[in-house]
Amino acid sequence: MFADEARFGRMNRPRPCWAPLGTRPEVAAQLIREYVYLYGAVSPKDGTCVFLILPAPDTECFQIFLNTLAKRYRRDLILLFVDGAGNHGSDQLVLPANIVLHPLPPYSPELSPQENIWDEIREKIFKNYALKSMDEVYAKLEEAALYAQRNPKVVKSITSFPYIAKSL
Repeated sequence: MFADEARFGRMNRPRPCWAPLGTRPEVAAQLIREYVYLYGAVSPKDGTCVFLILPAPDTECFQIFLNTLAKRYRRDLILLFVDGAGNHGSDQLVLPANIVLHPLPPYSPELSPQENIWDEIREKIFKNYALKSMDEVYAKLEEAALYAQRNPKVVKSITSFPYIAKSL
């Protein structure tokens, strides 16, 4: 599995969108800096994924995510590929018995299929929204997580890189 966390919140970046010829689309924009983090792990082999909404990208939250992942797949040994974030290699981290962490090379987010999931969520769920509250952000993240978890074929198509498919 490949794991990562991404920041989502109320500060949006307007993106291109379709509009009838001769009209200019109106897209709301705001600069409110309130965020929450979506932790995720994906298996490109079968498209299964696990998500957890947590308040920060720190060791404590990553530990909660690892414990949740280990509990969900308690009968499996998970080789979990992670990026070089400080919380992924912290001395304070206690790895569950069924999880082995393996770091990806530095400065190479393109090697993590989880990054494609974040792009998909931003493009399909968060595109051109100016959310009025953090409750709305949580609701959108829950919608995104449920969509991904209920559509493993879509997730597999987004995350299964040729070099991963050959090694699985």
